[in-house]
Order: sequence, then structure tokens, then C-alpha cells
Amino acid sequence: MKRLEGKVAFITGVARGQGRSHAVRLAEEGAAIIGMDICAQIPSVFYPMATEEDLAETERLVKEAGGRIVTTVGDVRMREDVQRAYDAGVEQFGFVDIVVPNAGIMPVIDQGAEPQAWHDAVDTMLTGVWHVLDVTVPGMIERGNGGSIAITSSAAGLTSIGLNTFPGQAGYSAAKHGVVGLMRLYSKQLAKHFIRVNTIHPTGVNTPMVANAEYGAFVNSHPEVASDDAYKNPMPVELIEAVDISNAIVFLASDEARYITGVTLPVDAGYNNR
Repeated sequence: MKRLEGKVAFITGVARGQGRSHAVRLAEEGAAIIGMDICAQIPSVFYPMATEEDLAETERLVKEAGGRIVTTVGDVRMREDVQRAYDAGVEQFGFVDIVVPNAGIMPVIDQGAEPQAWHDAVDTMLTGVWHVLDVTVPGMIERGNGGSIAITSSAAGLTSIGLNTFPGQAGYSAAKHGVVGLMRLYSKQLAKHFIRVNTIHPTGVNTPMVANAEYGAFVNSHPEVASDDAYKNPMPVELIEAVDISNAIVFLASDEARYITGVTLPVDAGYNNR
């Protein structure tokens, strides 16, 4: 029997990158997927964001892996969009017992210097996470079958790492620390329902958020970034792969982790152990 057979996962930011990897990997282990992505450009973000074509490719890959999936285009900054995506999935699959609030942006250079970048970062990666919890948790409690919530934070959610003090970088850091506070609150309050809540803290990941021409040009023009030991992993790897985080989420969602809650789990090649 597969590790997540019979379970249903709600994942945001599912069109590509980590979100796509989570959807495929959880589907491989038997979970049905309810996926949501904005599939549009947020002006403060310097790199091209995911498209509806990317979302369609995630659907294809999940089905190729033998999984079932329902997807919705929507913005986690808007609670009604999260509710609409959740309702569409529950109509199809009946319930949700795995929640992966993963949608994220990195408005840390270029347009990230504009004040709006602070709001975009916090609204997407902190308020957006709260929207997901607010929509999904009541149904998990009512179902009475426990569950797992794994929130995407960052290595930057445990340290002071950052490129600058631009509004977007400040918002990114604040949001990634802020979801740890949400996790600790919800893990305490939901423990009696056997709903486990944890955060995942990746180092740099080989996805379009980091591996893009715009960020490459920035690093090339700022060699002090590439040479700074603060941005280097103790293990000799520049970027980890999205599946490395997905494997951790599979574990946390499985019965193998049935008593693991309230944990800040680094998947960071030793970054936070220096």
C-alpha cells in the first residue's frame, strides 16, 4: 500500500517549482491533489511567474504518475479564491487531510525596492498562508480523522539572511519568520484533534524562483553575493532539488510522522547548523 493512499492534499503554488514537485510526489504515494496557483505576474516580482500552461503541465504530470487532481486559478491573497479552490476540490474528493501552503514569491531585487513589494510579500506568504489555514482547518476538525499541515518557510525563516533591506526583502524575511509563529499557534491548538502542523525550511532550491536569467544577471553584477559565505551551504551543493523538500512533506504527511508536530524542519544542506 502506498504511504498516502486514500488521502487528499490541498497545495498552493502548484503550477511549477516546489508546488509541482509536491503534487507529483504526493500523487506517487497515493494522494489525490487539489491544486491552486495565481498563474499571473505580480508586478513587484522580478522574474516571470507561472502561467496557466504551467498549471496544465502539473495536471499532466500528476495524472502521468497515476494520481487524480483538480486545479483552480486563484490568488492566495484573496480568501475567496482559496475558498473557491477548496470547494472545487472537496466537491470532487470529499475532504482534505493534507495541507501544503506553499505559494511564494521573492521580490528581493529590482522592483522589490518599491513599497508595494512589502505588501505583496507579506500578503502572499503570510496572510495567504493564514487564508489557507482558515479555509481548510474547520473541515479537518469536523472530519475527525487528524491530518498534516506542512507550511513552506525558508532557511531565511530561521536566520537573518537577506540581500538588502528593500521592502520586498524585508517582507520576505518577515513572512518566512511569521509563518513559524502561525505554525506554533496552530500546532498547539490542533494537537487535540491529531492535526499536526510543521514548517519546512529549504535552502536555495533549483526552481524558476532562483534559477532564472534575471537573478543570474544580478549575481553576475554583484560578485560579493556569490562569494559571500553567508549564502553557501556547508554540504558542497549550490542548490537542492524540489523533490528533496517534497520527500520531507511526504514523510510529515504519512503515518510515520503521526506524533511529529510543532517542528521547524530544515531541508537545507546544513545551512542552519553553521
